[in-house]
Amino acid sequence: MITGSCLCGGVRYEVDGKIGPALNCHCSMCRKATGAAFRSRVAVPRKNFRWVAGEDLLTLYASSPTTTRTFCKICGSTLVSLFHDNPETLGLPMGTLDDDPGIRPTFHVFVGSKASWFEISDGLPQFEGFPPRSLVRQDGSETSIPGDG
Repeated sequence: MITGSCLCGGVRYEVDGKIGPALNCHCSMCRKATGAAFRSRVAVPRKNFRWVAGEDLLTLYASSPTTTRTFCKICGSTLVSLFHDNPETLGLPMGTLDDDPGIRPTFHVFVGSKASWFEISDGLPQFEGFPPRSLVRQDGSETSIPGDG
């Protein structure tokens, strides 16, 4: 069981089951939503996720025609993203996790729009946009990543 929460602690959640892949997203929307060079996020099957407290504190923002982001309306913490074209998978920002999820980001996406002042130096695979579908299964779990052994 993995737990997480927002900054004020009003919104809490649990994840029970397999998660992944984890990635670092450099798109301008993720950068703006987090105020950081990128957003580390993990794919979570919706069936493995549940709100424990504060679901009434969530507010929604449609950041694109295919993605709705959730936030705590008290502290502003970014919480799960809802993907309209893949409703069975949630995008969970790893910065809200209270526990070690046991996985690490394995690639970078949308590096074509990364912050000009940030240099990616970790050696993980980088993709200009979305990763190839062959790397990510429909349930969000990983297949092999190039260079990952």
